[in-house]
Amino acid sequence: MMNPTGTGGRLMAGKRLLNAFLTVLFSAVSILYLYPLLVILINSFKVKAYISRAPFALPLDKMFAADANYANGIAKTNFFDALKWSFVITVLSVFVILLCTSMCAWFISRVHNRWSRAIYFLCIFSMVVPFQMVMFTLSKTANTLGLTTPIGIVVVYLGFGAGLAVFMFSGFMRSSPISIEESAMIDGCEPVRTFFSIVLPILQPTYISTGILETMWIWNDYLLPYLVLDIKRYKTIPIAVQYLKGGYGSVDMGAMMATLVMAIVPIILFYLFSQKYIVSGVMAGAVKG
Repeated sequence: MMNPTGTGGRLMAGKRLLNAFLTVLFSAVSILYLYPLLVILINSFKVKAYISRAPFALPLDKMFAADANYANGIAKTNFFDALKWSFVITVLSVFVILLCTSMCAWFISRVHNRWSRAIYFLCIFSMVVPFQMVMFTLSKTANTLGLTTPIGIVVVYLGFGAGLAVFMFSGFMRSSPISIEESAMIDGCEPVRTFFSIVLPILQPTYISTGILETMWIWNDYLLPYLVLDIKRYKTIPIAVQYLKGGYGSVDMGAMMATLVMAIVPIILFYLFSQKYIVSGVMAGAVKG
């Protein structure tokens, strides 16, 4: 006869062994992903001459540059000015994307006709079209319409960020009961008041997760600001880092490493603070039924 206890014990032991193996495997993968960030951090404290000679060595003794690279990077890139424009563009763009796309998704989810379906499929289609197909036309259009300022580029980001945001908001709204909104309208609520008093609080999980994803994209974006903005007057952090290159391809690697560290620290802190909301928000925005 088979021994159920022995079979169950072997299954449990096998499961523990598999879990231990997966833990080691994914820990190793995590270290591989974090290692480039660690190398940047190490080299940001290293004298420029030793960054190319010993890129993986610790900044000890004569290699140690203290805060010279950071001071040099701030001076050469006008870092705080670039930080200001990155912050302004990111905050305004994310605010406009969340507000406009949530209203659009509410309309799509509650009004069932050919126009709402067409708007929805156009937003989804915008996620499929590669940016490289439209970037030259976009640059020309932005110059013609005068969208080459930090305020103007918000409109451009709204167009490119609407697809994902509408998809997530409309997926959540389809799973949300309409009875609460109907009760509010029966009590005399107009559509605008219904949205801000009833719908907006319900959408909070999707607002958080969509806002996090859009913030990380816009903060780190290089190509769109480079094509659209008047970079003689407005430089975001990725553009400022690029301008550390000198003549004949020379690069001040010490200043660049220090500037990269200062550029990624804010978004890493933002992500670590907000990561617990991502999964819950994405699950809430998943399409149901």
